Amino acid sequence: MHKIGFVVFPRFQLMGFAAVTAFEMANLALGEPAYEIELLSEAGGEIKSSAGFGVLTKAFDDTPYDTVMFGAGTAIEPMTPGLIAFSRRALETSRRVAAPCTGAFVLAEAGLLNGRRATTHWAFARQLQERFPAVKVEDDRIFIVDGSVWTSAGMTASIDLALAMIEKDHGQEVARSVARKLVVYHRRAGGQSQFSALLELEPKSDRIQKSIDYAKANLRALLSVEELADAAGLSPRQFSRAFRAETGQSPAKAVENLRVEAARLLMEQGRHSMDVIAVETGFADPDRMRRAFLRTLGQPPQTIRRNARDSFNIV
Repeated sequence: MHKIGFVVFPRFQLMGFAAVTAFEMANLALGEPAYEIELLSEAGGEIKSSAGFGVLTKAFDDTPYDTVMFGAGTAIEPMTPGLIAFSRRALETSRRVAAPCTGAFVLAEAGLLNGRRATTHWAFARQLQERFPAVKVEDDRIFIVDGSVWTSAGMTASIDLALAMIEKDHGQEVARSVARKLVVYHRRAGGQSQFSALLELEPKSDRIQKSIDYAKANLRALLSVEELADAAGLSPRQFSRAFRAETGQSPAKAVENLRVEAARLLMEQGRHSMDVIAVETGFADPDRMRRAFLRTLGQPPQTIRRNARDSFNIV
């Protein structure tokens, strides 16, 4: 029996319970209660989620757990001394400690990630690195295991993390069975960049937004800095400086990301050849498109298309 303590706090996000469901499905796949889960909080009792309703929890005590997993929220919540002390004790007494998404901040605050590799949701990765420079943050990983400490990306990545735990505990076939029951991939291809790179284009000014809208509508064009600057009503020098300041990317990188996203959508629809998609999205040839996919998504176009086809056949 693997006893899991799942730690929640006020305004925790319910998506974190996806990992709990993975362990529940493992029990079904194994035909026996291999995992027992207890919801924990510092004071015990009802803890309200970010959705507004609560769950009943047990107060922190000296109960030994095989695994302690810390929940996450949509923001970085203040951490109490009791929570920090419990996380430190968990590292000493449990076989493994896990923190999906922003839960990594709890472990970092407790010093448990010092000198370790760790990840978190891409939107919080820079903040985690700046606040805790002793942590080796890898912002493009779905999950990371460093010794007895497990961290993962956004809250749905807690499923990937749980599947990896199940595989370690009970083997690959059980983990595959759980993945099929949850209708997810046993091992997700690529890293977080496949989700983050195209979501980071959130400029503050209308001028830069106009240039992005222009690029989206004219992906077959060259889309040089001069062309985009003209759409924004700025000189090329002013435009390049303003674009990087507002988006964190160079215009060339942003255009590549937009092309990759447009090409990915066409591949998932499955109606066009790779040659046609490369031309329609401005890559001109499949080889150039392939290199861009590897840089941005960490996998080639053929894998994207194959995964899209397989997603309709998961049973």
